[in-house]
Amino acid sequence: MRNFETILITGGAGFIGNHVVRYFIKNWESRIINLDKLTYAGNLENLTDVEDDNNYTFVKGCITDTSFLQEIFAEFKPDLVMHLAAESHVDRSIVSPLEFVSTNVLGTVNLLNVAKDYWQKTQPEDFLFYHISTDEVFGSLGASGLFSEKTPYDPRSPYSASKASSDHFVRAYHHTYGLPVVLSNCSNNYGPNQFPEKLIPLMINNIRRELPLPVYGDGKNVRDWLYVEDHVLAMEAIAQLGRIGETYNIGGHNEHQNIELVHQLCDLLDEKLGRPAGSARGRIEFVKDRLGHDRRYAIDSSKIQAELGWRPLVQLREGLSKTIDWYLENTDWLEHVTSGAYQEYYQRMYAG
Repeated sequence: MRNFETILITGGAGFIGNHVVRYFIKNWESRIINLDKLTYAGNLENLTDVEDDNNYTFVKGCITDTSFLQEIFAEFKPDLVMHLAAESHVDRSIVSPLEFVSTNVLGTVNLLNVAKDYWQKTQPEDFLFYHISTDEVFGSLGASGLFSEKTPYDPRSPYSASKASSDHFVRAYHHTYGLPVVLSNCSNNYGPNQFPEKLIPLMINNIRRELPLPVYGDGKNVRDWLYVEDHVLAMEAIAQLGRIGETYNIGGHNEHQNIELVHQLCDLLDEKLGRPAGSARGRIEFVKDRLGHDRRYAIDSSKIQAELGWRPLVQLREGLSKTIDWYLENTDWLEHVTSGAYQEYYQRMYAG
């Protein structure tokens, strides 16, 4: 089992990243370096409970900046890089694909170059570059079947194309230079602290505020839902035990049509808010489908279960209930995010 003295987490102020940062600070003795550019999706309010921890350091910066990354590696000497920094919203990638190429492709290659040079010069024990990716690189499934680690890549959006490219570069750096890497491709994450452009928090916020509930197309697109804390446990297992050069698929085993998911959210929130049953469902509006909208994703996670002993613990209804409770108990956070106020304090603190 690998142990790491210093863990560099890119994108640690984002949705999945803040859960990774918080978990490792609370459960490991390693020094945690959180590197984040603080774009609109990066929110340090997610980490107020650990920001004063002696083992935690936040650094603002961009992974496309070579000299900045070189300084980070020279100063902190990480032996594990957990790379989560990415532009991740499909709708935004359709409008601004070059932003996704810049961060997800060029940024990843830049990080790989700096990591490779550092690793070659210092040869730290148990050095590992862990790249976290998405199941969207595999394209779209029919009514049956699952994505496995051997499924050919077939990305359908600028976002998934950029992530597919970054995956290929990570594997290329392993085969060409010998850089020790592992990769994982996960299904749709959900849980507390997720930016409300994504389906579940968007619906929770709109139901709470009694706003329309927009659903793409006929609502029958299928996704496999993974509770974010289950994902963090999978990442821990891969970092400690994953075979070098291997890829692991991480799935929640919770396949549902989007409209089924929205119905569950409506019913749970009607109950929790003390509203008449069915009142939220009446605000569902089917809207024009998204360009290139993949019909179905589903993950076969038998490899990580067999090799590393991980399996998802949180079923969808339980996870949705926990997620809803968090948003209802943290309305100030939600208001800060939707208004943009969350950016003001930390952007001033880390100006420049």
